[in-house]
Amino acid sequence: MSSTPTASHPWILRMAWHDLCFMHWPVDPDTLARTLPPGVVLDTYRGQAWLGAVPFRMADVAPRGVPGVPGLSAFPELNLRTYVTAGGEAGVWFYSLDAAQPLAVRLARQFFHLPYFDARMWVSRENGVTRYASLRTHRQAPPGRFAAAYRPVGDPISAPPGSLEDWLTNRLNLYSADPRGRVYRGRIEHDVWPLRRAEAVIRHNTLAAPLGLDLGGEPHLLHAGELRVRARGLERVR
Repeated sequence: MSSTPTASHPWILRMAWHDLCFMHWPVDPDTLARTLPPGVVLDTYRGQAWLGAVPFRMADVAPRGVPGVPGLSAFPELNLRTYVTAGGEAGVWFYSLDAAQPLAVRLARQFFHLPYFDARMWVSRENGVTRYASLRTHRQAPPGRFAAAYRPVGDPISAPPGSLEDWLTNRLNLYSADPRGRVYRGRIEHDVWPLRRAEAVIRHNTLAAPLGLDLGGEPHLLHAGELRVRARGLERVR
């Protein structure tokens, strides 16, 4: 379900997400819990922690009331994420966000305290198959390499409350921390995810190596073709 902005907290940034694939692996909860800052608590589904690699394309990224800019408002993005609570609210914690737009990387790092990294990225889509590759190039960042091909399969599916699919995707908060360890919440709003099952062949994935993890085995896969999103500014989690 989408959320509605209030007059005191209007949305400030819009974007569209295209050809997104949720690739999730079960991970030991104690391992992930040790990677989180004070005030951020690992969330689990029936006792199981999940770590997700999510490739997609960003489009129409622009502040409220500002038209998109060619060359700046559309770019590939790839994130590594898990699920947490802070201040009593569930949300997403990002370990890395690779993007092929240097200005977006710098703005997100400065104003949203998110671990964005420069990367060289290649994306193509043909006959319903998205081919996606990313090589992190950010100076002094841990290496990160990813290459996969994926596609949706079958009819649209529902994600009823209480299901794993809902738990993994229905997250309207993101969390980040500044260099002093202060935790912030960013709220987003969007319609219900247009989910389908997916198939994927993953050639390379070293995104979790800085956490001491190897994401092997078959992941849980979901696909979404397009979703329009609005984001609000950060608020401090007390």
